[in-house]
Amino acid sequence: MTKKRILPPDRLAECVAAHELFLAKKNELKLSQRKIADAAGMTPSAVNLYFKGINPLNAQFAAVLSEQMQEPVERFSPRLAEEIDKLTRAATERTAAVSNAVLVGPMDVWDDDTPLDDDEVYVPFLKEVELSAGTGRTAIEQSSKQKLRFGKKTLRRQGVQPSEAVCVTVAGNSMEPVLPDGSTVGVDRGTTSITDGKMYALDHGGQLRVKTLYRLPGGGVRMRSFNREEHPDEEYTPADMLKNEIAVLGRVFWSSALW
Repeated sequence: MTKKRILPPDRLAECVAAHELFLAKKNELKLSQRKIADAAGMTPSAVNLYFKGINPLNAQFAAVLSEQMQEPVERFSPRLAEEIDKLTRAATERTAAVSNAVLVGPMDVWDDDTPLDDDEVYVPFLKEVELSAGTGRTAIEQSSKQKLRFGKKTLRRQGVQPSEAVCVTVAGNSMEPVLPDGSTVGVDRGTTSITDGKMYALDHGGQLRVKTLYRLPGGGVRMRSFNREEHPDEEYTPADMLKNEIAVLGRVFWSSALW
């Protein structure tokens, strides 16, 4: 039986404060857990886990709560208000850096019909494909349509053979804020040996996952997310990996995210 996780007092206090503020505002604003869940892209039961203090609040959910309750995040979590402020400042700095960029060479415009240059290759995407018979099971296959153009020089600098390069789309919030939902990563299928602290793409029973990996004694592996509050570490022995159909697809060598 899995032992129920108990939040630290400060994290529990944030959940209680958020729930009390919700109760105080729900009639005035005609709020419900369903409405908040829809705005946050989750289920009402997931919202309830936050309000009951089972799962700790995070910046993404706190921002949704603030918007829905029309109250600043400081009202229930000064800690997350500061975190959101830091993320906002960082995003502003990134935008400023882009807006101040200087074009130092010619820019090429291309689409799917533009021929590849001599120093370019197409890198295909891997995707989850639902198996037949309606079981909900999926398998990892190479897409026949999705692809990205990469310069051979770029791949060579990363030590990646063009024939071993694939792309994967990151799903969910487990790797935020580094890799938001919908980010794209380049994966070197020629490098599956684990270097502690590096990111890898995995096939987990037909599900595509991107995690930071660490080796464990005996040949096991620890999977780590950047969003560790919602996604705690996962540890698997070699037997567990076989049972759960976990395979390392390759090392992440490149990423792109839209903010």
